[in-house]
Amino acid sequence: MADWENPWRKDFPLLNGDTVYLDTAATAQKPSCVLEAERSFYETCNANPLRGFYALSVEATRRYEEARQTVQKFLHARKSTEIIFTRNATESLNLVAYSYGLNRLKPGDEIVAAISEHHSNLLPWQMVARQTGARLRFLECGPEGEFSSQSIREAIGPRVKLVAAAQVSNVLGAVNPLEEIIARAHAQGAVAVVDAAQSAPHMPIDVAALDADFLAFSGHKIMGPMGIGILYGKEELLEKMPPFLTGGEMIDAVHRDHAVWAPLPHKFEAGTVNAAGAAGLGAALRYLQESVGFDRLQRWTEKLTALAVEEMTGIPGLRLLGPKAPEKRSGILTFTLEGVHPHDVAAVLDADGIAVRAGHHCAQPLMEYLKVPAATRASIYLYNTEEDIRRFAGSLRQVRRKMGYGA
Repeated sequence: MADWENPWRKDFPLLNGDTVYLDTAATAQKPSCVLEAERSFYETCNANPLRGFYALSVEATRRYEEARQTVQKFLHARKSTEIIFTRNATESLNLVAYSYGLNRLKPGDEIVAAISEHHSNLLPWQMVARQTGARLRFLECGPEGEFSSQSIREAIGPRVKLVAAAQVSNVLGAVNPLEEIIARAHAQGAVAVVDAAQSAPHMPIDVAALDADFLAFSGHKIMGPMGIGILYGKEELLEKMPPFLTGGEMIDAVHRDHAVWAPLPHKFEAGTVNAAGAAGLGAALRYLQESVGFDRLQRWTEKLTALAVEEMTGIPGLRLLGPKAPEKRSGILTFTLEGVHPHDVAAVLDADGIAVRAGHHCAQPLMEYLKVPAATRASIYLYNTEEDIRRFAGSLRQVRRKMGYGA
């Protein structure tokens, strides 16, 4: 492959035009194989999985469970029954909060969340703390989003029963020391809940090696469809948890005054499932592992990130948040531009056909800690190109002039 030749761009139909898409941290574009997997499901075996004994339903069930096995292998889980399909990472984390947190925590217990958490891995624990009388505390980070061993030891003490932390910050791109955080949590008798929404698209995950108790990610951030998410949970924990939702399919038997729940994983998958979305997610994971590979992906995104940092350096009034080293950013470039509101930055870039994100990025406690009310975020992925980065930087250099700052 030539230095800047991108072998994957052609696989993404939406990017065949002039759009420079730099908002993958919010949602990734979809390769043709994912679109085809969903289309194929509806065209060839559209039936309700798990409920029928006729050929269409049997095939729908096969594809649904095949997708679960693909996720199991992707995460290196011990059993496919430890993989629960949800709508997204947010629902996965709420499932843990409602089914585990509300039933296990009590007054005097403590919950620790990293200050850099996305709201999806913070608001559920605020709710659990309110309803159980537990206390919510924070694991504080340094100015680049780093967590020291001392801060981890100080935050996770003997009263802590649950620790919530992302593997990668969606604002700073910093990779958190999960192994150390989880080991400290377990040493204190706590469970660890991992938000892998930003890490799953960028790096291999081994839940057994991490010893994570729960881990969640969203399909749409990893090139899969919207409306499908994953919760991994250790079997011994999931077995003891009551269902999050009740209704059809998650039961073994229903009587007038009681019900018997279905075994794992179906106990947590009430109602008609998103089988086509699961098939699409399975296709996305196979594409990422077989057609791309994490080694090639990381080399490519790090190269483009380094180019972006180089191009952004020296732009008047620009402050880049997060780690200084490009290889520690997970493709995320969050920045402020003096005198220009991030929404205006995004609007100017959009006029040039460049899609970025602006706001607090669903991480307001972190933004308050950094004393930054809002910021603009560009996020890079495997389908981006050198031309994308140079167009982005060229447009960014003109923002202050277009807003009347003259430079």
